[in-house]
Amino acid sequence: MDSTSTAIFITVQKLYYPLLCILGIPANLVTFYLILVRRCGMSDSAVVYLSCLAVVDSLYLVWVILLDLTLHFWLLQPFWHSSPWCEVLTFLQHGALYSSSWVVVVFTVERYVVLSSTAAVRHLSRPRVPRITCVAVVMLSHLASVPMAWINAPTPVNFTVDGANVTLPRCRYRDEAYSTALVWVTSILSVGVPVVLLIIFNYLIGYHLSRAGRLFSREEQRVMSGRTTRSLVRRSILLLGTVSVAFVALSLPRFVTYCILRTVYNSPAFDRNDYGLPINVAGDLANMLHNLNSTTNFLLYCMVSRRFRRELVALLSCRRAPGEPSSGPTNTSLGWGRAYTLPQPKDRPPGGPWVVVLTNLQHKQD
Repeated sequence: MDSTSTAIFITVQKLYYPLLCILGIPANLVTFYLILVRRCGMSDSAVVYLSCLAVVDSLYLVWVILLDLTLHFWLLQPFWHSSPWCEVLTFLQHGALYSSSWVVVVFTVERYVVLSSTAAVRHLSRPRVPRITCVAVVMLSHLASVPMAWINAPTPVNFTVDGANVTLPRCRYRDEAYSTALVWVTSILSVGVPVVLLIIFNYLIGYHLSRAGRLFSREEQRVMSGRTTRSLVRRSILLLGTVSVAFVALSLPRFVTYCILRTVYNSPAFDRNDYGLPINVAGDLANMLHNLNSTTNFLLYCMVSRRFRRELVALLSCRRAPGEPSSGPTNTSLGWGRAYTLPQPKDRPPGGPWVVVLTNLQHKQD
């Protein structure tokens, strides 16, 4: 990359990260308010998980994008390049990263369990269950991030500023074996394992939705909804696949480049700001993609939930959105869904009324 291209690339990042904060933090706070206060027609379980996700995504935006990446490009000497802020910020960043990824995974697993087990519906529908789960996920995420406080340390680095040579501390990785090992473990636990689990459970949810669509005749489907169940199933499966592909596409490039940078190039002599090296350009582009995960939930909810859009318009216009008709579909603990109960057909095994749950999966991430 020549000097002109390097200057353009740096300028793009200097504008990109502040823009993510300007748009992402208010969007997450609005999302938190709409979901927790106005509920947007969601179940108790969905309210808890998605509210928690909005909070941890906001923390990620503050710790990683605002204090780290934005200040890195706009200030010569950000405060976190000194001790103990170097270690503390590293701990907080990885705690938010873990929390954001695993709240999505746990919520996805919960939806699959509820969809496949009638007994789980009664147990997981209790308000305290998702609350305890979210608190446990956030606490365990930060507990797992404690070792990351020792992988960075302020290191003196020589710079040329206005033609003069200066030495300033920089928060850099320690050239130690345990730093490399922790990087691998962190990358696998924060991206690798969540991606695999999301793909598996999204597939299982789609499989169960497909089976649910085949359980009933066309006459029964007309009773359940004006639109055919098969059409709703196709839309749900398409959304599940889209969310999974988006999460993988945004996360995997960072997973690969992060591992390369902190293993192959993990040495004090390596200049991370040298954009003449392709790995530095690839690493920054991968970071830009990955950090979109913490800002896209708002748009995704707007696309998926009509009730969310209505509440958002009502909030912006300073009025109360009209409530849902009492005869409309009910919500389930799977998020935005429809639960229909039909009398038990004679040609089906006993077990009480048949319940079909159709859901739309939202996220990211994850």
